[in-house]
This record gives sequence, structure tokens and C-alpha cells, in this order.
Amino acid sequence: MDVKIACAQIQIEPGNPEANTRKALQAIASARENQVDILLLPELMVPGYLLGDLWEQSAFIRDCEAWGKEIIAASQGLCVIFGNIAADPAKVNEDGRVRKYNAAFVAQDGKLLQGGLPYPFISKTSLPDYREFDDSRYFHSTAKLLPELGGQVTMEDLVKPVTVTIRGRELKLGVLLCEDGWTENYHYNVPELLEKNGAQILCNLSCSPYTFHKNRKRHDLFVRQSRQGGIPLVYCNNVGIQNNGKDVFTYDGCSCMYDARGRMITDSPAFQEDLLISRWNPDTGELQGKRGLQPSLSDAQEIYQSLRYGASRFLDQLGIRKMTIGVSGGIDSAVTAAFYVDILGPENVLLVNMPSQFNSELTKSLAQKMAEALGANYAILPIQEVVEKTILQFNSTPIHDYTSGEDFHLKVTPFAAENIQARDRGARVLAGLASLFGGGFSCNSNKAEMTVGYATFYGDIAGVLALIGDLWKHQVYALGRYLNEEVFRREVIPEEIFRIKPSAELSAAQTVGTGGDPLVYPYHDYLLQAFVESWTKTSPEELLTWYLEGTLEEHLGCEKGLVAELFPDARSFIADLERWWKLFCGLAVAKRIQAPPILAISKRAYGYDHRESQLKPFYSRKYRELKAHALGEDQ
Repeated sequence: MDVKIACAQIQIEPGNPEANTRKALQAIASARENQVDILLLPELMVPGYLLGDLWEQSAFIRDCEAWGKEIIAASQGLCVIFGNIAADPAKVNEDGRVRKYNAAFVAQDGKLLQGGLPYPFISKTSLPDYREFDDSRYFHSTAKLLPELGGQVTMEDLVKPVTVTIRGRELKLGVLLCEDGWTENYHYNVPELLEKNGAQILCNLSCSPYTFHKNRKRHDLFVRQSRQGGIPLVYCNNVGIQNNGKDVFTYDGCSCMYDARGRMITDSPAFQEDLLISRWNPDTGELQGKRGLQPSLSDAQEIYQSLRYGASRFLDQLGIRKMTIGVSGGIDSAVTAAFYVDILGPENVLLVNMPSQFNSELTKSLAQKMAEALGANYAILPIQEVVEKTILQFNSTPIHDYTSGEDFHLKVTPFAAENIQARDRGARVLAGLASLFGGGFSCNSNKAEMTVGYATFYGDIAGVLALIGDLWKHQVYALGRYLNEEVFRREVIPEEIFRIKPSAELSAAQTVGTGGDPLVYPYHDYLLQAFVESWTKTSPEELLTWYLEGTLEEHLGCEKGLVAELFPDARSFIADLERWWKLFCGLAVAKRIQAPPILAISKRAYGYDHRESQLKPFYSRKYRELKAHALGEDQ
């Protein structure tokens, strides 16, 4: 007997249980039309996942439960497995509020089916509390429930398949929720427990955000689980965006099905709603998909899809239909501008060049050339006159000291003058024009700049969204090439922009010809990436150790020979390392805290994914010993 099993890869709107339930009911109707026997819907599909402390609102929880009953009632003639919040009003969580579970409900013919729990649902066993996840703050788990049930009850008693009857035959479905499948760092192996209890197929309901290359790791995991258990695996994920206030996460879906031999049989396209259907033979474990596999993507294509999808959904959510973007003639603003033209159309994008006396004719002409190629609206608003008036006003304004009774004057330093330019562009010109043009304005900072605070408070650290705030400089360049070659299929970003030296052009010392950015991106991109994206937080201790061992380039992944080219001796290497480490741990933290939301794509994005306190830079004792030895100061 073949069983039709399907994944409804739907777009979830966090905090809107009514809209999400309507999506689920539409998916159920479509599944019924396709004669589906078992339909999977994503984890927490009724409420959404990243809701902050909305999870503490009792009225919201009750509403989600009520909408869940509509899905249960709609399960006539098929089995529907869906994710929702489940509450036990007779018990409390560790915070004293009503106990809540991240739960999967298995409904058939209008009734709920039960697994091993003393509840009519399956609860999540492994609660993630890393990166953006905060599950233990809100949810109870099967693992926490176990001690309450007495010493005779084991986890094997609680984690059991759900038995459903399809055309007179009983089938055992091993239902699990997202993290329960990622067994590496948890005490309980949920897939193994389900298999021991006779599960004939694993049904993984997920609400799993996109991360660059995450699908590769996910694929390896599912191949291993289906092979080891000798049973098929079905993975149902959602699409859409969700956020935690500081980070906007995209959900790529990529729902998929594996047969008992670990072969992926069929999968859904990324960032699209889909009903993925397969025929399952419970006797042989074979799956037969209706279509083949999705084509593999290049790195640039993968990043482009996530950023475009996330930005367009984020703007829709805010009701923003127009964007104003400051364009300097450099790569960061060029990529940002091209992206928003691609998303909104050229007629809804205003590009603004704001030159001072330090901006070259080359970069000014490149900004205009790009605007013309994109077909966008374009304006030139020189800031030199306003900057000079501001500096004059600051220099000439007396400040009265009421303690001494005397006046004094402040002096605008060259560094302060640079910041005045940046703030005039952001706070006066871009914010003002965005208000007049309608919509928002962009933050063009990349991740390297965010890491060391190479940006100005209330100047370029401003805007609605930091579109490229989770991209290193080399990724920005690659994305620019992709936009030209694959998206627009013509040169909308002039070739010269890829070739000129990156420079802020805020002083005579900063030119595209000679004095560019202080960061040497082919090296510093990888050094700074080690600061933030390493799972165990690479520190100066490890970096200096690798340098002294001659393995730094291997660990960082940068070009071989680059370290020796940049640093003739240990002293110059240490000076550079400490310069950026102090900035990373210092004022840059305050700047990142106040930065706009970031579209997250990496395995560690700034914001609430990478949680920071404002502290002094830390150097371990071992680092200080290594440094003293390297500099010959330990004699």
C-alpha cells in the first residue's frame, strides 16, 4: 500500500495566528484535492517562533489554542500534523507563568492522536538556547517533564510514535520538532528513541532560519539519520521572515524527503510556498517524489536569494514602498542601491550623492553613471557649505562656565570634522529626503565596518535596515558581480567601482588613489570573522599562537603569504591585532547596539544573535605571556 505524504511549506507571519491558520486551512484543502493521506505543517506555524515576550501574554496563548482547534476540525479524511503552542494551566514554568510547550499536534478526522506524553500532543525535547534562540525562557520540555512523572517512567516511555490509521492500516509516525533532530549536543537522541519504539518514518516539523551553507549541514544530518534508522525522513520547514528586534532572519523552507537509504528524493524550492508530495511505501521504506531535486546554488546566488527575499518582506511588513540611498561611488552603496532597485523598481528609489571637497571627480562620476544605468532617481546635494558653516558655528560659539564665570571655545579637530560630514549626510540629508520622498533610507555599512566601528554615530549608522550588515567586504564584491552578471545581466555597477581602492573620502588623507580604508580587506575580513563567527570565540591568545606557529593563514582561511607581506615582524602583527581588538571590544560595541536591524545570513550576526556587554577589552594571561616572549620582553 502506498501512502501519500506531503509537506505544506507555507509562509508564516509571526504574531498573526489568524493569518497563519488561514494558510494552514488552504494547505489542507489543497492536500485533500491531491488525495494526500498525511500532511505536515511547520513547527509553531500558528503563532510563529520569534515573538519576544509576546509568549508571556495569556490572551495571545489562548487565541493560538483556539485557532489550533480549527485546524484539528479541518482534518476530516486525512492526518494533519502541525506545530502550535500548548499550555497546561494547572502547572507553571520556572518563571511562575503558565506552563507552555512547543508542541506538535497530530489530528485525524477531527480528533487528536496521542503519543507517549500524558498530553494530546508531542512536546519538544531539546530546547535550543544559543544564537537567536531562547526556548527555555518560554517553554517547558519533555526532558524537564520526565522527573515529575516518577522514577518508573523513562524517556523511552515518553518519546513514542503516534499511531495513525490509513485505509484500515495502522502506521507509526515518529513526530519530532526541529532541534530534536540535531542530536549532537543533547543528552537524549529523539530520532533513536522513536526508532526503538517502532517508528516507520520520521516527521520533522521545523521553523528553521536560513544561514549561509546551513542546508549542507542539514542534508548530512538527515542522510545519516535516515540511513542509521533504516526508515524514511520527511522535513517540513516554513518560509517567511521573523525577527528578534535587532536581527531579521529569513526562512528558506527547503522542505525535503529522504528514503530509508538516505537518498533525498524530492525537495521544495527555497523561499517559495510549496506543497511537496511523495508516495511512501511503509513496507519497503521507499519514497517516490513527483518531481526531481532543486538545482544547487552558487554562494553568491544563495546570499542574493536570502537578502532579496528578506529585504522585500521586511519592507512589506513596514509598509515601505520607496527607499532613499546615499551613493558615494563605492561598492557598498552601489550594491545596496542595485538591490533596492531590483526589489522596488527604479522609479521608487532615490539615489543621492553628497560630495564634500574631499570627494574625487572619479567617485562622483561613478555614482552618477550607476544611477543612470539603474534608471533610478538621482540627486546631487553638496555638503561642503553646510559643513563649513557647522564648523564655524562650533568654533565661534562661546561656552560659559558658571563655576569660573568665564567663557571658552571648543575647537573642531580634523577627526571631528570627518564625523560632522558623516552626520550631515545621514541625519540631515538622507533622513530629510527620505521623509520628503516617502519611505525609508538605507544603512550601507558592511560587517567589517560594523566589527571595528568604522562608521559614525547618527551618520552612516542610521537607516531602516542594514542590508549588507552581515556581509564581509569580499562577499559584497562577489554580490556586486552577481548583480551585474546574473540579475541585471548588464553593467549597472560600473567596472571601475570594483577596481578603485575603498575609501571614506572624509579628509585629504583618504583618497581612492592613495589613502584608502585602514582595513586591508583580503586579510582583515578573515581576522575579524574569527573574532565574531568562531563558535568558541577566537581571542588574541589563539591568533597570536597561530601566528607564532606559522599557521594563522590556514586557520583564518585567507590567502597564503599575505601575513608575511603585511607584517614584517611580530611587533607589527601584534600592534595591528590589538588595534582592531580594542576597537571591536570598545566603542564599536556601543555603535553596534545602536545600529539598525541587520539582515542575518551568517552563523553569527551582530544584534541579538551575537549578544554583547559593554566592557573593557580582555587579554588572557597566556596572551600576555606569548606577547612578552614574541617581543623579547620576558627576559
